[in-house]
Parts: sequence; C-alpha cells; structure tokens
Amino acid sequence: MTIAVLAVQGAFIEHEKMLQELGADTFEIRQKSDLDRHFDGLVLPGGESTVMGKLLRELDLYEPLKEKIKQGLPVFGTCAGLILLAKELSNDEKRHFGTMDISVKRNAYGRQLGSFYAEETIEGIGIVPMTFIRAPYIEKVGDNVSVLATVDGNIVAARQGNQLGISFHPELGSDLKIHQYFLDMVKGA
Repeated sequence: MTIAVLAVQGAFIEHEKMLQELGADTFEIRQKSDLDRHFDGLVLPGGESTVMGKLLRELDLYEPLKEKIKQGLPVFGTCAGLILLAKELSNDEKRHFGTMDISVKRNAYGRQLGSFYAEETIEGIGIVPMTFIRAPYIEKVGDNVSVLATVDGNIVAARQGNQLGISFHPELGSDLKIHQYFLDMVKGA
C-alpha cells in the first residue's frame, strides 16, 4: 500500500514516519509530476492552510488532487488538512478542495497560546492523545458526515466516505491508532 503525503508545507515528515512504521510505503507530493506515481491514499498534513492552498494552485496540484478526492481517493486531513477539505470556512472567505460537507472555524482555539492537549475517545478507534495547535474545529456537518469525536462540545474528528478530517495533530505523538484507522480505510476502499 502506497500513501502520498502532501509535502509543500507543514508537518509532513512526521506522518510519513508513522505510516512507514505501520508498513505503508510513502512518498511526498511536491510537484505535478509526483502525481504520475500510483498511490492508494493521500495525507494532507497540518501547517498553514492559506499557504498550502496557494502552493497547491501555483504548482498545478489543486485540480488533479481535488478530482482524485472527488472520485473516492481515501484522504486524511489533519488541522490545516481538515481546512483544505472543508466545504465551508465560517470565518474565512477562502475555499480549497471543498470536498467534505463540513463547516470549519479556523484558529478556533485562538493563537499559539491557545494550544492544548486532551485525551478523548474517537468512535471506532478508542481513546487517543490529541495535541491541538492553533487548531480549527468543525461547527457543522452535513447529513452524510459521521462525527467521530468531540472535545468540550466541539467536533474535532469526522468522516465522510473515504475522507477523514481531524483538527488535531496525531503525528506529534507516538500513538499510531489514527494512522492505522486511515490505512484500514484505504484497504477497504
């Protein structure tokens, strides 16, 4: 199984290491020619969603990746990656892929000082550590979206078909359960 990791900006190396630890082959998407390689799933890492959106368009990655996601490619978006997937941003006019029927609030927990750690249950996974850094949260979900986890009443993990979006950074810890869940999604696709 081969997982592509968007590597134009953000915390991509940490995702690669976790996926490799679980036995997946990984490679980085940095330019359009990287899309010529076969891949079974895609990770959109945390980072700065505005910068990522700009680079996706400048590097001609935006349309081909959006089309692959719309056609059912399993995708896992964390923090900024969740923002890239969101159909709507409640506090920003920008839109990116817009393939997941959710409304997301950017920087919902405030600036860097608003960062925090929690341990909560994710449906189908169990209790996982959650590191939130300038994190968004999901304010609304469409009828076809399953809420997988909440923290303090805010939705922090959801799934729509082959799209998994979370607002925290599982790649910054050592718990592999969420990455394994994504690999199981890819196997089932």
